[in-house]
Amino acid sequence: MRIVLFTGKGGVGKSTVAAGTAALAAARGLRTLVISTDAAHSLADAYGAGPTGAEPTEVAPGLFLQQVDAQLRFEQSWADIQRYLLSVLDAVGMDPVAAEEMTVIPGAEEVLALLELRQHARSGRWDVIVVDCAPTAETLRLLALPEALGWYLERLLPIQRRLVKALRPVLNRAAGVPMPGDAVFDAITRLHGELDDVHALLSGPEASVRLVLTPEQVVLAEARRAYTSLCLFGYRVDGVVANRVFPDGDGDPWRAGWVAAQAGVLREVAQSFGGLPVWTSQYQAAEPVGVAALADLATGLYDGADPLAVPAGEGPFRVTRGESGAVAHLALPFVTRAEVDLARNGDELVMTVGSYRRLMTLPPGLARLRVAGASVVEGELRVRFAEPDPVAMGDQHHAR
Repeated sequence: MRIVLFTGKGGVGKSTVAAGTAALAAARGLRTLVISTDAAHSLADAYGAGPTGAEPTEVAPGLFLQQVDAQLRFEQSWADIQRYLLSVLDAVGMDPVAAEEMTVIPGAEEVLALLELRQHARSGRWDVIVVDCAPTAETLRLLALPEALGWYLERLLPIQRRLVKALRPVLNRAAGVPMPGDAVFDAITRLHGELDDVHALLSGPEASVRLVLTPEQVVLAEARRAYTSLCLFGYRVDGVVANRVFPDGDGDPWRAGWVAAQAGVLREVAQSFGGLPVWTSQYQAAEPVGVAALADLATGLYDGADPLAVPAGEGPFRVTRGESGAVAHLALPFVTRAEVDLARNGDELVMTVGSYRRLMTLPPGLARLRVAGASVVEGELRVRFAEPDPVAMGDQHHAR
């Protein structure tokens, strides 16, 4: 099964490109699902389809569309946790309506759309799943969530469960506030496991992210930052779509100015994303609406290339080993060493690039080694690991 996610700055046409790619896959006889994690659903409008329900709706032979019913999925995944939070707020006298509003987590729709994606991916029902993601910043926060939430839950949840068990009788009598039961902790643990599976699925070899942009300097700058951040969190970017490109030809000075300006940006796109395919789609004479029009757009966009080809290589993270130790390689395009903050915390590597931080659990083979140094070479962070220093180990043992 192949999973392709489309993201980009708002207004660049990522929903149109995602819908066209899905339509092209279905036209080739592949059972295809296109799903949106964007709260502002527009896929049904792009296909010219009528209202869709909470389940996948067939809009053309082999092509199914789903716009997630966030409220229904929220109630299914969050119900036990929400009931407990409501009981706490009720105990302290909060108005029930205000309490219910406070227990709805921000971004719940996007999180639950990811859980829906996981369910479909594990079902074996589909050959291709195309994901129309929210605009870039929301997508990056969303894709960082599974690993970050897992880090906190793995460390804090067991401690909290033990504390609650020990202190429940005292706290119930002293404060009158209900303590969480096993159902609450089980629900949180289940949510963590599902999100962890989402991360494994989307960072695996069958999944990739495709950046959609228009040939404008501001849009290109955001796409470059997105590329860096997606690599930081271990996601494969397999190509760039340059959308709404003015065709060459005779025209008035206004159009000629746009053609020249876009040509300059497209040269920068090719330089910025060297090694990745850059597909271009010309500005359409009319808005492409409907399955046939979108499939035609995608056919012209990919121009004979396979839009579902599995990306080659090991992905943004790999480890090489030598006689003196090992080197962890993480692709970080457009980044200098001065922009990277690196720390070691037990069996984790804490990497901060700009406003994004990743706490990456090291593989067992690296976790037992010490960090011997780090550098950024040609857009790649290289962290060198060596055998523990025997003197330091002896000092540690003596100190204990």
